[in-house]
Amino acid sequence: MSTPFPFTAVVGQDDLRLALLLNAVSPAVGGVLVRGEKGTAKSTAVRALAALMPALDVVSGCRFSCDPDSPDPACPDGPHEPGAFETRPARMVELPVGASEDRLVGALDIERALAEGVKAFEPGLLADAHRGILYVDEVNLLHDHLVDLLLDAAAMGASYVEREGVSVRHAARFLLVGTMNPEEGELRPQLLDRFGLTVEVAASREPDQRVEVVRRRLAYDDDPAGFAERWADEESAVRGRIVAARKLLPSVRLGDGALRQIAATCAAFEVDGMRADIVMARTATALAAWAGRTDVLAEDVRQAALLALPHRRRRNPFDAPGLDEDKLDDTLEEFAGPDDEDPDPDGPGGGDGGGDGGEPPQSDGDGPQGDDTAARPEPGDSTAGTESGEGGEPRPAGSGAGEQSAVRAAEPFRTKVLSVPGIGEGAAGRRSRARTEHGRTTGARRPRGTLTKLHLAATVMAAAPHQRQRGRSGRGLVVRRDDLRQATREGREGNLVLFVVDASGSMAARQRMSAVKGAVLSLLLDAYQRRDKVGLVSFRGTAADLALPPTSSVDAAAVRLESLPTGGRTPLAAGLLKAHDVLRVERLRDPARRALVVVVTDGRATGGPEPVALAGRAARLFAAEGIASVVVDCESGPVRLGLAGQLAGELGGTAVTLDELRADSIAGLVRDVQGTSRRAA
Repeated sequence: MSTPFPFTAVVGQDDLRLALLLNAVSPAVGGVLVRGEKGTAKSTAVRALAALMPALDVVSGCRFSCDPDSPDPACPDGPHEPGAFETRPARMVELPVGASEDRLVGALDIERALAEGVKAFEPGLLADAHRGILYVDEVNLLHDHLVDLLLDAAAMGASYVEREGVSVRHAARFLLVGTMNPEEGELRPQLLDRFGLTVEVAASREPDQRVEVVRRRLAYDDDPAGFAERWADEESAVRGRIVAARKLLPSVRLGDGALRQIAATCAAFEVDGMRADIVMARTATALAAWAGRTDVLAEDVRQAALLALPHRRRRNPFDAPGLDEDKLDDTLEEFAGPDDEDPDPDGPGGGDGGGDGGEPPQSDGDGPQGDDTAARPEPGDSTAGTESGEGGEPRPAGSGAGEQSAVRAAEPFRTKVLSVPGIGEGAAGRRSRARTEHGRTTGARRPRGTLTKLHLAATVMAAAPHQRQRGRSGRGLVVRRDDLRQATREGREGNLVLFVVDASGSMAARQRMSAVKGAVLSLLLDAYQRRDKVGLVSFRGTAADLALPPTSSVDAAAVRLESLPTGGRTPLAAGLLKAHDVLRVERLRDPARRALVVVVTDGRATGGPEPVALAGRAARLFAAEGIASVVVDCESGPVRLGLAGQLAGELGGTAVTLDELRADSIAGLVRDVQGTSRRAA
């Protein structure tokens, strides 16, 4: 077994370490979601926490880690006889991104259940993680239905497995930790809300801290056991503090004054529902216990708000998480009560989130702890490499003559559903029809590999003709493995939505670009809700540019769109050829994901010899390969040339105007993209 990196040797990342320790003290806080760029010790800190967790007493032979002092009365391995127990370290169980539902919640032996009426249950990862840590790296890439199951189990403290009328329940209480890189896509707001705390992490910009990180990592890689031994005393001290805080936790008093501050803070920041209030209360109580106090102070409420509220304030995927700390301080001061007094006048004051109770264990060599929010990018900061144009608008550095600065997008709106025809087999999503593991049952087939979804009627029909020759004598059905049938289901898949945006001078005329960007932003919001990958190709001047390679991060696409400049001629053919090349590469990377090309243009083609003929030939490549496409016609004015409609015909797709793109237009709510995908059934 490899030696984990010591938790107390992690340099910096104070908020991350504190959030993990608070959940170790009180798992009822609801887990931690760690958001941040790659290489910021997210996984290292989580794995290191497992070594700090106190050892557990478990019932001997119980696959569900029942506590011998209070065994689960519904445990599938029960009832348990008193007395027999063993002590083992707390487990850290990792959930792979590609895990199946059966691997997560467990599986029933369907063959034995049908033939013998026996609940033969094979526990899953939720059972393994009971009373330990369940770690999900890249939780934003996990299928939505698995995240739902995971969070339901974490909220209820139990897992329920039901297969064709056979039901099993077992306890599943664990510390849930998820990590994610926002550049690879966001979690839905409903799922974000289910995590108790969220921490934003970033690499330090302090040279001394970075030097210390490298020094410790190299020392650990050279001799893991020796490095861990040098930190053994610090690890033991933190482990003991966790045990002491757990014992103190039931005695911590959450006074009416602290409760008023919690309620007022949640109301002031307009968070939805009551989960935030409950999480803040539990977090503030855990902070007091961690500090060795029995009273919750204003500083505990403030620190709890900084950990529990930022991710709950997002109203759409393009909102940056964060909290106005001045507003927070004003709210806490306004609703401060007499029981918010610091019982130790010589101790640390509230209001700065500091104090010996709110800080995680410090390690030698850590640099000074600054304000975490100082390094956090604001919504406009990700347009790095841009200059400010007139009115504060971003403009790419080195803009040439004749290029117009970027304009802001108009207000987004709800769009029609643009879907790919046929039935695919891509990643689960919410756009186009597909054969999936979840959805309505449409038929049955022989299982390929492990049976996951039994089609009971088809299984019985397959077994029924053979009962006499199999010597059936009782009431039970004699079922063989060859009789089992897998249910085929139809649901929805996510697609690759590739935007090809005309950014030429003709689009900038008559202030059309603001409306165009608003339409694309609306389609990006729709892509986020339908779990699509998105990409962005723009064309203007003499060439096309891949402004954003295909990604699951639609907020990254929105940032690139916002800073997109306009001007110059209209190299339509170059834009289409660039898009065709992007799709060719993506088919090699992810052949199951079908593409939808959205060309946003007025249909004009200028620049170079025979620009219209070249654009037509490029468009026919899409039609020949059956790539689903739609043209958003941006032409305006009393005289219309209909060029976008002609382009749609060449593409083998369809055209919609900006007005028709709205879901509430009279043209209808759903428009299937015309054309046949080469992967359509």
